[in-house]
Amino acid sequence: MSGRITGISGPTVSVHLPGLRLYERVTVGNARLMGEVVRLEQQRAIVQVYESTRGLGIGEPVEGTGTQLTVRLGPGLLGQTFDGLQRPLEWLLRADGPFMQTGRESPVCPASGTLRFQPLKKRGEEVRAGEMLGYVEEGTFRHPVVTVEKGGTVSEILEGEFDPAAPLARIDDVTEISSFHDWPVRLPRPYGRKQTIFSPLVTGQRCIDFLFPLARGGTAIFPGGFGTGKTVLEQSIAKFAEVDVVVYVGCGERGNEMAEMLEEFSTLADPYSDRPLMDRTIVIANTSNMPVAAREASIFTAVAMAEYYRDLGCNVLLLADSLSRWAEALREISSALEEMPGEEGYPTYLASRMAEFFARAGVVETLDGKVGSLTLMLSVSPPGGDFTEPVTQACLRTTGSFFMLDTALAHRRHFPAIDWFQSFSLYEDSVVSSFDADISPDWSELRRETRTLLQHEERLREVAEIVGTEGLQDSDRLVMSAAGEIRQRFLAQNAYTEDAFSPPRQTYDAIREILVRHRDATRRLEEGHLPDESLKIPT
Repeated sequence: MSGRITGISGPTVSVHLPGLRLYERVTVGNARLMGEVVRLEQQRAIVQVYESTRGLGIGEPVEGTGTQLTVRLGPGLLGQTFDGLQRPLEWLLRADGPFMQTGRESPVCPASGTLRFQPLKKRGEEVRAGEMLGYVEEGTFRHPVVTVEKGGTVSEILEGEFDPAAPLARIDDVTEISSFHDWPVRLPRPYGRKQTIFSPLVTGQRCIDFLFPLARGGTAIFPGGFGTGKTVLEQSIAKFAEVDVVVYVGCGERGNEMAEMLEEFSTLADPYSDRPLMDRTIVIANTSNMPVAAREASIFTAVAMAEYYRDLGCNVLLLADSLSRWAEALREISSALEEMPGEEGYPTYLASRMAEFFARAGVVETLDGKVGSLTLMLSVSPPGGDFTEPVTQACLRTTGSFFMLDTALAHRRHFPAIDWFQSFSLYEDSVVSSFDADISPDWSELRRETRTLLQHEERLREVAEIVGTEGLQDSDRLVMSAAGEIRQRFLAQNAYTEDAFSPPRQTYDAIREILVRHRDATRRLEEGHLPDESLKIPT
């Protein structure tokens, strides 16, 4: 099925090709650029091209593929870097420089080289639909291979090294079982049921784990203006989060940040397994110099991969930097389609589109009885640090955790610059009880005492600015001293030192030491000791 180009306006192309369907993937022009049908009219279809349309001409051919925009799922994804359409960057780069070739479709399989398959079934055995045939060794991860549609008798099965493009087994001499399959990126993957029991997701950041704990399968956003440390915080969480797989999306961010991250991740080790950090990481790089239209698809490409590993029973963390750039791409596409604009030019369906994306997070029981989780952590870059803008407000309606990055804290070189008065987590009740059971029974009591000290200090700060610290009562000076130590020694973490990662036990010991000293100093003051002696808190 082929047609012709009838109009070109940047990445938006009008084509005459009867029989197309909405969101069908098409190839555009002689260069076979990849595009997607975004609007259907009586005499034409509007195609959004995900590559540069420079040099494209009227009358060039357009072909429909009959399928939606899909990702290829299977062994070989971990440790790789893809663009927003799941094309490996190393495979796309020209030999004469760092430029990507256009018009190239994804390879047959994302894995490179040979893989090793360990069968669990033998020839002649019966298998059910969804039953595991064996596993592929993907680093330290055993990647299950299952029958997809229906069961039968194993008529042929491989063992040992194999070509990723070749079938691994045959069922009833008819059905070929491969190590990979395709899945539409905009279609959520099916599961048995969602669970409502949340367990803690340890990030290694004391401010998050202690004050605003995040749950596996939850959602979180951290909005902040320029220079508040969004990228560094997100990369720190990607390094130290207690998960099986990390999917990191650089959505419209600067290329040097992605290059620095890839270089760093290739040399660091996973703190939980001592394996290279990239062994558990998938990177989707759609930086600001890449086609803006593909930016909108990159988020869905990433979440489809994340859902796949969730269905294998893994705990998966998806990090996107930043969601504002994705929304800006959505606004640009909507403007090119001449749709009715909403607030600040964003499309009127911005909130519903984000809600659909956030709904793909959760802890689920998979179709074969496993339990997996998908957690979303997304940075937001509000223009001018204005948190009333549409993207931040749309996220607030659906997110479970809100980590506000404060410009004033960043200017004081306090990182992570999470405002402990404006941030919140809706998972506290279920997650804190887990820390009480696993770490210490007084975890929740220490949280309450810490928050009380910080709130008391905030009330005293205005008075201290007028009369000075020496003009405060001795008990209030003690509060100011203890709260200052909490801020400087506990809530602040240097992302480039050993203090960048703090396990829950270390977090507990650190805050308990500060609060015990504060209690002892308060007791000595009440017993009548001299104020100077009572206020001497060891550093």
